[in-house]
Amino acid sequence: MVIRMDLKIGIIGGGQLGKMMAQEARKLGFRILVLDPTPGCPAAGISDAQIVADFYNAEKIKELVEKSDISTYEIEHIDTSVLKELVKNGHIVHPSPEVLETIKDKSKQKQMLNRKNIPTARWKMVERDLYSEVVDFGIPAVQKSCRGGYDGRGVFVIRERQDIPKALKSDSFLEEMVDIEKELAVMVARSARGEIKCYPVVEMAFDERANICDTVIAPARVDRRIQEEASDMAASCVEALDGVGIFGIEMFLTGDGKILVNEIAPRPHNSGHYTIEACVTSQFEQHLRAIAGFPLGSTELLIPAVMVNILGEDGYEGPPHFEGVEDVLAIPGASIHIYGKKTTKPFRKMGHVTIVDKNMERALEKAETVKRKLKVKSYQKSEA
Repeated sequence: MVIRMDLKIGIIGGGQLGKMMAQEARKLGFRILVLDPTPGCPAAGISDAQIVADFYNAEKIKELVEKSDISTYEIEHIDTSVLKELVKNGHIVHPSPEVLETIKDKSKQKQMLNRKNIPTARWKMVERDLYSEVVDFGIPAVQKSCRGGYDGRGVFVIRERQDIPKALKSDSFLEEMVDIEKELAVMVARSARGEIKCYPVVEMAFDERANICDTVIAPARVDRRIQEEASDMAASCVEALDGVGIFGIEMFLTGDGKILVNEIAPRPHNSGHYTIEACVTSQFEQHLRAIAGFPLGSTELLIPAVMVNILGEDGYEGPPHFEGVEDVLAIPGASIHIYGKKTTKPFRKMGHVTIVDKNMERALEKAETVKRKLKVKSYQKSEA
């Protein structure tokens, strides 16, 4: 097999995931072309060129794909019709537009998982007036938008009938409110040659104010049976999709020990950032290996790790000002990643810190120090 090291990779989306993907692409000698609507987006400074355009601009997406040897994406909300046409004409896009179409509509995700007998929480599409649907389905329930939801958006919890008028107005489905003991995740890589590898099972903790992940613990503090079952289930999800690339599989571990798939991301994922410092092969390098048809790298965890998201402080919006960086840099085993976003907003992901330590309890203590010390504010207060 002849391996080309001069590939040009097109990335749709130039946020933090595109930036970290581009950083790994540089190490492999690849050239990078990125498409993003924000001039000077985080990935732009590392890329060879940026196409400034919306993710539904068919003409500009066509330009990116035609100029690239292989194209991929860091965001789901893309025009898939133009990608399908480009693939028909011989261009390479991974994961495929068909995979993206299934995943970007969460109800289609659920249907696919159910067809493949992969367990999920009980759910039902909202097909008539919401009040009747909720009463018939049962309260409490979780309403989820079919499209467009991420980082806590597109989710509404209905705890009593009085909550229904405040519910989401978009196309949505209802999901049973599960008794969750832990939220787990597994990164799974599958190459164009069908090789598949799973990273360790991790656990995620959430900032309840915005329902957004703020901490990832690797490995998850669960027994061997749960680890093996979660890994097998995650691999089954990617094989069911016939996906190529890296995928983040989010799961619920219920109070009675069952594992339910929550949702799938067809790209590098927040729950996999720890792999940069803690694993033999980072999720970003692995994604590039997978889509290029290279042999997959080792997913071995070299050292326990805790990843902490750096979220914009509530009440601030404007050019970011980072407080406590010096304190965090003084913590042994801590690595800071700043994404380079020009504006901070409440709970916006502005960076992350990964702490590695042979002792997990010590790593968790250091993570709490990071949360106390490192703050992202702005000299401008948000109007809200």
